[in-house]
Amino acid sequence: MGVVTNSWQIKNSQPDKTRLLRKASTTFLITAMILMSLSAAALFFYTKALLRSEIDEELYSNKDRVERLLIQDQTIKGIPPIMEVELAPRAEPLTLNDTLIYDPLQDEVELFEQLSETKEINGQHYRITVRAMVIESEDILFAIVFTFIAIIFLAFVFLFYLNKSRNEKLWKPFFVNLERIKNFSIKSGDPITFVDSEILEFHELNREMESLTKKIQIDYRNLKQFTEDVSHEMQTPLAIMQAKIDTLINDEHLTEEQFTKFSSLQEDIQRLKQLNKKLILLAKIDNNQFTATSPIFFNQLIEESVVNFRDLTSVPIQIKQDKSLKVEMDRSLAFVLINNLISNAVKHSTEEYPIEIKILDDRLQVQNHGTFALAKPDQIFKRFYKESEHQDSTGLGLSIVKKICDYYGFIPSYRFRESEHIFTISFQNPTLDSL
Repeated sequence: MGVVTNSWQIKNSQPDKTRLLRKASTTFLITAMILMSLSAAALFFYTKALLRSEIDEELYSNKDRVERLLIQDQTIKGIPPIMEVELAPRAEPLTLNDTLIYDPLQDEVELFEQLSETKEINGQHYRITVRAMVIESEDILFAIVFTFIAIIFLAFVFLFYLNKSRNEKLWKPFFVNLERIKNFSIKSGDPITFVDSEILEFHELNREMESLTKKIQIDYRNLKQFTEDVSHEMQTPLAIMQAKIDTLINDEHLTEEQFTKFSSLQEDIQRLKQLNKKLILLAKIDNNQFTATSPIFFNQLIEESVVNFRDLTSVPIQIKQDKSLKVEMDRSLAFVLINNLISNAVKHSTEEYPIEIKILDDRLQVQNHGTFALAKPDQIFKRFYKESEHQDSTGLGLSIVKKICDYYGFIPSYRFRESEHIFTISFQNPTLDSL
């Protein structure tokens, strides 16, 4: 058995959106990470260049000291691998480069920055080479950068949670008020109240929202009262007019021409009464006055409606039942939905072709014969839209069908295929739960 339950109370799923605080925190996080990375890179290269400059300055200073000592004592040989003095066959240009040299104290090959230049003393060329270990400077460099990153990271974590906590406190009244707006109903007589905030913009927003919702409630009550008053006041004069016309029609002195005019007037009054009832029904649906729901077996309701229509029309009506269809909705609206679909098919059918009602597991189809497709099928469910000149048509039947479907989350559709007008109501909805 095909079973469909209604969960029209469940709100339609919204597209994926990011919460305000998460968006702000993510922006803060990304910005801080980029700034921290750029700052760390800038500090690394600046400190590296500074250490290199200090090493070069130290090498030049040590070379000058060795030159002064060598002028006083040419027997100096140096202190390998930090300093070396040796004879050179000729003058050599100054060179500054990195080199790998075995350090006997460390018992391993180390990276040194080396400065080498010849010095002429007493007609003899001496090659003076001074070196400084690069590894130690790089250790200092990485220690500085690591310390900087650690301090910045800890400061960032502190500021991140401080900023998050502060934002949550600042935005809390906004989120509380937003939830109250979601739960607000214009049908309620109680005015909505908002949590005040120390933020001026939030305070002004609350004040405007309170004024707006109060005005909406007043307008709603006035409009509802006006609709009820108009519908109630129209019933009595229409009934009186119809009764007087019935009396005149039954007058034996009434001429044929007068009878025709009064009959036409009576039909117009009847159409006006139907129009009034349908407009009242639309207003009630808009005002959410059909809150009572129960399991409705459409197969049974359709059979009852078809029996009534067979007494009113000679157009054959056929029911094809593949499954048993059960829907959670208001029983009176279910009757209106079925009757309007069948009534629309009856009005636009001929006796030569039967109306077919198909009950499927999750949808209902009503189809009748037609010679051509509708000119504007997208307008068919709008109020007062008519393509036929049928006198009994008010142009509200299908709009009521659409309103009921929207109210419960059903999907109405129309198509023309092989000389058949096919109206389909799909009860299967992503927001509905299937039993």
